[in-house]
Amino acid sequence: MIPTWRLRAAFARRLSDMYGTEVPAYTTLLEVAGQINDEVAGRDPDAGRLGSIDRVTAERHGAIRVGTPAELRQAAQVFAALGMRPVGFYDLRDGDIGAVPVVSTAFRPIDPDELDRNPFRVFTSLLTTGDRRFFDPDLEARLDAFLARRRLFPPELLDLAERAERDHGLDEPAAERFLALAVGAFTLSTEPVDRAWYAELERISAVAADIGGVTTTHVNHLTPRVLDIDALYRRMGERGITMIDRIQGPPRWAGPDVLLRQTSFRALAEPRTFRDPDGRLTRGALRVRFGEVEARGIALTPGGRARYDALMAETDRRTADRPGADRQATARALWERDFPRTETRLAAERLAFFTYHPVTDRPRDGRRPPAVLADLLADGWLTAHPLVYEDFLPRSAAGIFHSNLTGDGTRDPRRDGTPFDAHRLSAALDRPVLDPFALYAAQQDRSLRRALSALRADAALRTLDAPTTATTPTTP
Repeated sequence: MIPTWRLRAAFARRLSDMYGTEVPAYTTLLEVAGQINDEVAGRDPDAGRLGSIDRVTAERHGAIRVGTPAELRQAAQVFAALGMRPVGFYDLRDGDIGAVPVVSTAFRPIDPDELDRNPFRVFTSLLTTGDRRFFDPDLEARLDAFLARRRLFPPELLDLAERAERDHGLDEPAAERFLALAVGAFTLSTEPVDRAWYAELERISAVAADIGGVTTTHVNHLTPRVLDIDALYRRMGERGITMIDRIQGPPRWAGPDVLLRQTSFRALAEPRTFRDPDGRLTRGALRVRFGEVEARGIALTPGGRARYDALMAETDRRTADRPGADRQATARALWERDFPRTETRLAAERLAFFTYHPVTDRPRDGRRPPAVLADLLADGWLTAHPLVYEDFLPRSAAGIFHSNLTGDGTRDPRRDGTPFDAHRLSAALDRPVLDPFALYAAQQDRSLRRALSALRADAALRTLDAPTTATTPTTP
């Protein structure tokens, strides 16, 4: 049997190889990211604090887009075969910039050991054809009819995926067939694109056209992880590859890396065959796929996330008031003033998630373990190891989408959007959409209970039993 995690690792490698043939600049991105990771690992003894160099080097996240709940359920079945479950709800339809008619989730492993083996993720977006801010009733009807006629995933692939999920793996011949079909399902099609239909959807949103203007799906971008994203941004430019205007997410600063920083090279013109209204086939190009790269930091608690969101909002206000100001410098100054500068403070203030470990060889001084987390850390009873942020930021995703679009599209803000939340997405998937905060909190709380139990710190165990979960933010 080929176990689930090996299927996932093999799929990620093959998808990366395939995408490199389709988008050669992605191969350059991998080369530069690998060089920088080796350099950072060679000079920084703490480079592996948020994941071993082997994990970071292998790490990828992909992005795909589907058009209907049925297609989303089928994609979920393929990813379930790889041990990947839907985590988080992201609504990209709102916001001042980058609004696109999709809601999204991310399929990824959730067990810590599985994440260490291979943390492959796929950010998956669903087109909201019933959202009247984007689609009128006539276009919705025609779009739904077009989507109903296509089949993204062959029945054989879905049958193998069900078997792999049930049996936690596949025998070698079946695994090989599954991987070939799965990679093929996400390969860019050579089938001609209906020029008039694609253009009609593109006036609404380039993302809508990329989903509903073609008869297949494909990888929109594939993202390696890098240990120094600022160095990568500079080095890609030196290679002659045009990057988007800035790095999304928290600023670079002297304190702990948190959440997620992302950037990309701009979408490239890819040759495609079009079918014109008169039936003739002509050559053209589309700009819909780009090369993204990410740097991951520490997962924040709901309180930490609220602090982050407030600082980003204040950065927006200050840069809006002073259009010529350096956004990174503005953000950095705010972070230096208002965000904890050490992991210890993040842990003590319950602003980030950690696993906790007992210091069993602590010198005996006759004292009992205190019932305050900050004191347990300060007095040497516990050590804290940060949890990697395994998820995404809707604002950053919207910003990168917008930076790579050929136009702003159209949206009627006077109309109400279709209600959508994690519960509705769970119903569409026929699988629960998991709350990432709850996953981090459960891992942290298990480790804290074990550590305090090992220290026989019963009073501290009772006192520190505070909830750390909250609802996932749903707007950019």
